[in-house]
Amino acid sequence: MHPEFFHGSLKFYQSEDAFRLGTDAMVLADFARIPPGAAVCDLCAGTGAVGLLLLARDRSLSVTAVELQEASCATMRRSVAENGLGDRLTVLCADLRAHRTALPHGGFRHVVCNPPYDPVSAGAAPENPAAAIARTEVCCTLTDAVTAARWLLQTGGSLDLVHRPERLTDVLTALRAAGLEPKRLRLVRHRADKQPSLVLIRAVLGGRPGLAVEPDCVLYEADGAPSADYRRIYHLQERNESCPESST
Repeated sequence: MHPEFFHGSLKFYQSEDAFRLGTDAMVLADFARIPPGAAVCDLCAGTGAVGLLLLARDRSLSVTAVELQEASCATMRRSVAENGLGDRLTVLCADLRAHRTALPHGGFRHVVCNPPYDPVSAGAAPENPAAAIARTEVCCTLTDAVTAARWLLQTGGSLDLVHRPERLTDVLTALRAAGLEPKRLRLVRHRADKQPSLVLIRAVLGGRPGLAVEPDCVLYEADGAPSADYRRIYHLQERNESCPESST
């Protein structure tokens, strides 16, 4: 089980061979602005971190988490049960490439997605098949994820996505091609003097052109101390805690 968040009120189960909770899930959940009572679909959900984080912040939400790998779905179900969220988070083990038959058309106002980052052509995939599916586009390309999000969203609905900065052009191109207009963009840096490691984007289905570039999210101060952004994202503001391990 991963270190607890929200001062002990949220717990995650993870298996050793699955893709583990990282900074990308934490910053995506923080970036997503979801109104109370909304229905949210979490695509490429993995072991459910983003959906669980959203619900820990606002239990009036309802989340449908879509994940391809059954082992990850089983782990997610354990976390859902452990946190008493069975009535708020539905685990759907499905291939989003089959969205026309597996997922409801126009069923959501909000979608969040932490897709695989690396094209298959980028190099050798991890030897672990579960990690290869989570990290590379062997089973889900960026276009697959964006197309599924477009299918799920109502006009005016939003997609919140996290990806690598080096693929920003690919992301923006894929979003606009699907009719999802990028509206907010935020870069994530470990320190202010480092290159960005992640990019967060909100796009709106049928939205008008106009992209707001927000101040960078900086996780650590120059001396290595957690920044205000870090403490908010990891819910450490109200008490003095050590930093949980995280990775991108």
